[in-house]
Amino acid sequence: MPRLLATVFPDFDAIGGRDLILEVLGALLTIVLVAAVLSLLVSAILWALGAGNGNYRLAQTGRIGVLVSLGVAALAGAGVAWMNFLIDLGPTL
Repeated sequence: MPRLLATVFPDFDAIGGRDLILEVLGALLTIVLVAAVLSLLVSAILWALGAGNGNYRLAQTGRIGVLVSLGVAALAGAGVAWMNFLIDLGPTL
């Protein structure tokens, strides 16, 4: 009886414009990470100014901005790790 198990792996060479797609995705990831860092800096400054001057509304807004920007950066980095994990998992199924 022939064995029907085969290695399954996506054929990225079959996609037209593969290099362009990868370049655009890399650029988008870079833009997201740069925007997250800039937002982190601005939010941290607002948090410090609000806490230093007793403006708790501004401090709370800055704190939320810091948490959101850290979350966005973590999700952007985790997305790459998740896709690499799934691509490596594919042949083992």
